[in-house]
Amino acid sequence: MEVVKIIKKTFPQLARSNALLQEISEIGILQSFKKDTVLLKEESFVKVVPLVINGLIKIYKEEENGNEVLLYYIKPGETCIVSIITAEKNEKSNVKGVVEEDVDVILIPKEKLYDLRKKFPGWNLFVYHSFNEKFDEVIDMVKVLTFSNKEKRLFDFIIKKAALNNSNTIHKTHQEIANELGSSREVISRLLKKLEKEGKVSLALKEIKIL
Repeated sequence: MEVVKIIKKTFPQLARSNALLQEISEIGILQSFKKDTVLLKEESFVKVVPLVINGLIKIYKEEENGNEVLLYYIKPGETCIVSIITAEKNEKSNVKGVVEEDVDVILIPKEKLYDLRKKFPGWNLFVYHSFNEKFDEVIDMVKVLTFSNKEKRLFDFIIKKAALNNSNTIHKTHQEIANELGSSREVISRLLKKLEKEGKVSLALKEIKIL
């Protein structure tokens, strides 16, 4: 019953079909994960697909030098489209998924995805909608990384990250930001100081506030 209530509140698109709602409530597994928990490893097979209730999951590609290529975040009411596609094709993942903020999720076992796709049009619509949303987010990130100067890239990143939490503050180290933007800690620190002097942000330990 608890899963049914959660789906109705957080995933209204899935709740439009009573049959689909009942199916997910029966096969879904409620679970919580702490910040920095690795949910998806590169070169590993996907065993479950998360439906995020609360919190945030970061999906990214990790380069050999330790830099990260951020693809997208999974927010409440969303799922991981890469996990669904990889699981359905029974292939190893080529991205990494890490808990950015403590999350509560409904886990859908990999072996149940085929039945969901075959039996429930509402599930397919949810997946298509998720794909479109994440594709747009990836395109936006490519634009930022390709066409923006470093200072604008950094400020846009801070704004978008804060918006994910409906806040004007993000809690990240300079090194973490550097990893996500494919830069160095020294460059990020210098640019943040510049943004602070321009009155755009204020800096504290592991905290950046948009002014």
